[in-house]
Amino acid sequence: MAGRYGPVVMDHFLNPRRVGELAGANACFRAENEACGDTLQLQLRIENGKITDARFRALGCTAAIAASSFLTEWLAGRPVEEAKSLTNDRLAEMLGGLPTGKTHCSVLAEEALAGCLADHQRRLK
Repeated sequence: MAGRYGPVVMDHFLNPRRVGELAGANACFRAENEACGDTLQLQLRIENGKITDARFRALGCTAAIAASSFLTEWLAGRPVEEAKSLTNDRLAEMLGGLPTGKTHCSVLAEEALAGCLADHQRRLK
């Protein structure tokens, strides 16, 4: 897919879900792509091994916002163990593909998720 966005990406870009701060978050991470300047702050509420809620704030291109929105929708209600298995390639696939040169946006989402899960582990100790 080169140069254009599919319907899932456009839907999540034009109608982003779960944007904003998450009251009661017990996992948080801010990921940044230094090359393009995209940033993603991901916040999760995790209870009994399950992600009960997710929110994001992002600054970036169409693909970065869409990947962030889709990620939070996908995470809500999932067990942490399942969330750990999500890769940037799988996220891009679920988005219907990303244009050449925009795969860094799914990588940013994967990094934010990994950072959040590590933050939650640190808080448990």
